[in-house]
Formats: sequence, C-alpha cells, structure tokens
Amino acid sequence: MPELIIGKAVPDFEAVATGDKTIKLSALAGKNVIIYFYPKDSTPGCTREGQDFRDNHNKFKRQKCLIFGVSRDSIKSHENFKAKQAFTFDLLSDKEETLCELFDVIKMKNMYGKKVRGIVRSTFLIDANGILRHEWRGLKVPGHVDEVLEAVKSLK
Repeated sequence: MPELIIGKAVPDFEAVATGDKTIKLSALAGKNVIIYFYPKDSTPGCTREGQDFRDNHNKFKRQKCLIFGVSRDSIKSHENFKAKQAFTFDLLSDKEETLCELFDVIKMKNMYGKKVRGIVRSTFLIDANGILRHEWRGLKVPGHVDEVLEAVKSLK
C-alpha cells in the first residue's frame, strides 16, 4: 500500500456508498473532499461526530466540499444509521478494509482490557486536485468539525 503524504496525490480508490452509489475519488475532481473514519455506526461518539458534520454540511457545501463517513459496517447498517440521524452525506462501507489500509487507520486498540483491531477516529482533507492537504488522527469529537471547516476554508 502506498503511504499517504501531505502535499501528495491520494491514490484513486472506489468504495460502495449509501444510496446505492459507488464513489470513485477521481470522479470527484474539482471538489474538496472530507473523508472521516469512525469505529462503528450508532455508537455515541460516532453519532455525535456524524451529527456535527450534518449540522455544518451547508457550510462545507459553500466551500465546494463533499463529506464521506467511512467505517467497516455494512451498507445496510449505514443506510439505517444515515436515515436515523438524517445525515445529508453518504457513508462508505469498507468491510474489506481497503480504505482503512490506504489511510492507515486500523490499529490495535484496548477495549475493556482486551486488545482488538479497530478504526482509529481520523479525518482527511483532500483538495480539488486530489492532493492530501490535512489529516487528523486519533482525534476527539468535540470541536473537531469546526477545526476541519477552518482547514477547508484555508484552501482558497
């Protein structure tokens, strides 16, 4: 897997998404793209993070920025999560961990004293030319979306 480096192009990828779509990075040229990885649908932190992106979605749209949430959950789980939370953006299913590996977000984590492989909450900002401009790894949800929005605004 190629290493992602800030200031370099992100390799093209394709992933299945809610709304019976397939998202291909190269097809998003001309738009800024936020890809945020979260551990699991319908858990408290992941719900809050999604709600924060949802509540600020119009601000991102004004910056010509698309938002995609990614976890290893199934499309069916994503569809339910998206509908229940009224998310205005698509969720990508990464059951095979292809995107997780590309973005290097799968790590060994401690879960109630047990070691488990899981997604480390992370967000990536890709500019309209497909260049990785910013990454946030192991982040905390409160205030994160505001920080991401400021980074998007600074791309101009």
